Amino acid sequence: MELKTRRMLDRSFTTIGVFAIVLMAVSLVILLQPIVWRGAGAFIFRETVENRKLNLELLGRGSRAKVEIEITETEAARKPVYDMMAAFEAEMEEGGSAFRKQYGREYSELRDMLSELLGPLPGEKNPVLIRAQYGRTRWDRAQVKFHQIRYVEKYDYSDPDRMGVKIEKPRSALFESTSIEPLFGYLEENIEQMMLPKLTFYWRFLFDRSFDAHFFGGIWPEVLGTFYLALGAMLFAVPLGIVTAIYLAEYAGESRFVSLLRTCISSLAGVPSIVFGLFGLAFFINTMKISNGKSVLAGSLTLAFLVLPTVIRASEEAILAVPRTYKEAAMSLGAGKWHTIISVILPAALTGILTSIIISLGRAAGETAPIIFTAAVSVGRPLAIWQTLSQPSPALSWNIYNLATEHEAVDEIRHVQYGMVLTLVAMVLLLNLTAIIIRARISKKLRG
Repeated sequence: MELKTRRMLDRSFTTIGVFAIVLMAVSLVILLQPIVWRGAGAFIFRETVENRKLNLELLGRGSRAKVEIEITETEAARKPVYDMMAAFEAEMEEGGSAFRKQYGREYSELRDMLSELLGPLPGEKNPVLIRAQYGRTRWDRAQVKFHQIRYVEKYDYSDPDRMGVKIEKPRSALFESTSIEPLFGYLEENIEQMMLPKLTFYWRFLFDRSFDAHFFGGIWPEVLGTFYLALGAMLFAVPLGIVTAIYLAEYAGESRFVSLLRTCISSLAGVPSIVFGLFGLAFFINTMKISNGKSVLAGSLTLAFLVLPTVIRASEEAILAVPRTYKEAAMSLGAGKWHTIISVILPAALTGILTSIIISLGRAAGETAPIIFTAAVSVGRPLAIWQTLSQPSPALSWNIYNLATEHEAVDEIRHVQYGMVLTLVAMVLLLNLTAIIIRARISKKLRG
């Protein structure tokens, strides 16, 4: 090949490589930007006085004197609203059945929304659910509810060639010329005085357990459960995978059985993860009965089988990549085969083995399907280490899916979903970064 042609090819491959790197970086930014931006909303947001009241009464946090002063201020700002509601209710009593028929349903809807915004109204019994005992605790959700109070959503189907068009009409028009009509203008002017929003940094989101199905609190049980499952899977998969890799690389030789074994390992790597979940349920729980039902132990064993092919193949390739002269030099000095493997070959292949562990660890932390049937629950308390042998645990991957698809108030807790996603991504990156640093230090030590 001519020198000019070789240089042209080198430049072409360099350009393609740089373009691929830039494209990957842009893709990561596009993917991670909404996760970081919206996930940060779980930690940094504008809380209302209802959130400070909840923290004081439920968790004993905050200054009681300051919170009580704020509650007094907001009650004074809310009193005209309650007075207008009482006056309208009296007007309904005096107006007779026709008046109640005209305004009853609309007022009942308005009253429910005001209760969701401000908390229980005067004269109402204290609700059982925590979410109903307080108004909107986040200013962004309070603004959404306030918008629903101000406007009625309707759809215009007058054009048969188009889908229904959403139209927002002022709710005040429904109560025109009644004693409650001024309420809407008052709310618009005084909503901030009624809620007292303040910027807060909720770092305890990582370390609090959830209350009332993730309406309040944090995600500590999910974080801890994810750690248990990922590290437990590595505890089972790494020793078994490395021993298998040593056997295949140094002892097995070439035979039909070994060829079949390698084919099975490669096929196992391509099995859908949901199949591993069903296998874990059938084998570890129903057949082996390692626990009475779901447990972190069963989930860890299932995840271990899931990542085992990756550990075996990557470790085997790392062992085979060690120069043969290392083995010959050790054995020429009188070292036995097993001693040569332990003291020479494995240390030389350690960086490649750690790479397989890093890849497997990230996958185990982010898998959902294998733990659905074996380990995961939607809500639970943080587990002690000994409890992982017999009890299930929440996990970030499963709870992200569960909150996004099955929660009764998915829009109200959207910040929790994104906070879980951000935490899971950060956790996987942190675990991988830790493993990479350990691998780099070991490689430096081996090079002397």
